[in-house]
Amino acid sequence: MASVAELKSAIDAALQQIGDGQAAVQAASEKLAEAQQTLAGALEGSGHETVTAAQASLSQAAQELEECLAATLSAVEQAQQYVATL
Repeated sequence: MASVAELKSAIDAALQQIGDGQAAVQAASEKLAEAQQTLAGALEGSGHETVTAAQASLSQAAQELEECLAATLSAVEQAQQYVATL
């Protein structure tokens, strides 16, 4: 069985990994927003159904990235609460 210090260290390492993941998700979100703007500008005025579908897919992806960040924030809070009880 791991000691309290070892457990805290492992949780700290996991929190660092979560932070790295959050940074990657945030970078992906920013690139996705840029792609949405580029696509919107390039296809402005087009009513073609594939354009609408592409824009909807990008919006869905952006929403899912936001949900991912929210979930990781919750995980961090829960891990920190657990560490506080040790």
